[in-house]
Amino acid sequence: MEAERPVALVTGSTSGIGAAIARRLVQEGYAVILHSRESVNKGSALASELGHAAYIQADLAQDVDRIRLVREAVALWGRLDVLVNNAGITRVIPHADLAAATPWVWHELHEINVVAPFRLVANAEPFLREAARRGRPGCVVNVSSHAGSRPKGASIPYAASKAALNHVTRLLALALAPDIRVNAVAAGLVDTPLTADWTAAQQLWRERSPMRRAASPDDIAQAVMMLVSSDYLTGEILLADGGLNLT
Repeated sequence: MEAERPVALVTGSTSGIGAAIARRLVQEGYAVILHSRESVNKGSALASELGHAAYIQADLAQDVDRIRLVREAVALWGRLDVLVNNAGITRVIPHADLAAATPWVWHELHEINVVAPFRLVANAEPFLREAARRGRPGCVVNVSSHAGSRPKGASIPYAASKAALNHVTRLLALALAPDIRVNAVAAGLVDTPLTADWTAAQQLWRERSPMRRAASPDDIAQAVMMLVSSDYLTGEILLADGGLNLT
């Protein structure tokens, strides 16, 4: 029965990393709720393609939409077992250009990259705790960035928002245990349309990363699935950068 399938909500999942995560979850037997802010047609088409999936539009900058997204997601199949906070935004600003990192940039990035994931977890908490009563802990995976662990990244505000998300991950892991596990995947460069013209970063990964390439969306989906499949890991920030951190 469809109601017996575990259910996962994946934010920012109509393309790139999020779509790869959604595909992997469906392959592993999950029903998946797809989400985006704008790509309604693409989200609906992907849901039809995946089969055990549905699509919900929501603007994660608005708390009313964050509340609605969780409520509508649970209403679809009556349960929520996994929340993957993949949606995020970035702004490319040279780190030395302090004037360009305006208060609005800081606010915008922090709201989407930190506040939105936290609020989604807060709203999903009772449903994720119910998952534990069905036999497995509820699961949250935050998609973060290596820029949150090293002095790197598209901009200082972006890197700071991901560092905050990493710490929120650890704090939530303590606060919600043992019913809910909370982990993060800190991705390095990932080959997506967004990064297609990041030539300097692409060269860096080819020349200095032990794996000699950037990640594919499927690489990150595999890392997320590893954390989802565990019943024990919590509070971990899994650095998925092809070993660039070693150099």
